[in-house]
Amino acid sequence: MSPHDLTPPSRLAARFATCQAEQRAALVTYVMAGDPDRASSQALLSQLPAAGADIIELGMPFSDPMADGEAIQRAGQRALGDGQTLAGTLAMVREFRRQDTTTPLVLMGYLNPIQCYGETRFLGDAAAAGVDGLIVVDLPPEHGAAFTARARDLGLARIPLVAPTTPAERLPALLAQGDGFVYRIAYNGITGRAGNAPSGDMTSALAQLREHTPLPLAVGFGIRDGDAAAAVAAVADAVVVGSALVERLETQGQAAALALVRELAERTHRRDHSIE
Repeated sequence: MSPHDLTPPSRLAARFATCQAEQRAALVTYVMAGDPDRASSQALLSQLPAAGADIIELGMPFSDPMADGEAIQRAGQRALGDGQTLAGTLAMVREFRRQDTTTPLVLMGYLNPIQCYGETRFLGDAAAAGVDGLIVVDLPPEHGAAFTARARDLGLARIPLVAPTTPAERLPALLAQGDGFVYRIAYNGITGRAGNAPSGDMTSALAQLREHTPLPLAVGFGIRDGDAAAAVAAVADAVVVGSALVERLETQGQAAALALVRELAERTHRRDHSIE
């Protein structure tokens, strides 16, 4: 047995293994760090696992989030307006880890704040804080090899984004830098677009992806309620919900946001994935 065989699985790998053993999809919930303020955001973060979140995506506020719709843009502006910084976001992760050492937590955002912080410093601080993975929306694989290598050395998964328009010939290079899971975007456009959950060709799209990677496949963008979550859970390894949760927090408050997480978890975690 090699020393590598003795290395414990990452939190992401362990969580997906648990979901697979339970024959269910994982629920991935996105919230913006510092929205609407640091204290309430920390409180929400701490309650997401008990509400049913299997994996947490924590947004890093940025002034120009090109892939995000209005709901997440407003959340970022509220957080920045309250003084949230990247250092503050890492501090939130450290606080979260004081009470939860098992729930995977992934940071999602853009390259500019990371570069301002310093890439090497950021990666070291993120790993030390207890971050499990990174989704950097605007860092393509053609320019991200060194970043990915440094992240992997620190045990940070680089989670790739695959769009409906991603050419098949580009997938090998994209997925070669992937760890943790693959985030399959459900449609072209920004987050939060109203409409039904992806269906129909999503089954074949995920089947094609599985020909290129053994990583779990998560589907996000446009999933807004339990029915939509159940439809995606029937074909994917994980369901990602962001804008609907951010909107619920904005319009109805924290208790209502957690109620939505519980609804989504109940439908995502059903083994039959039925839609009533």
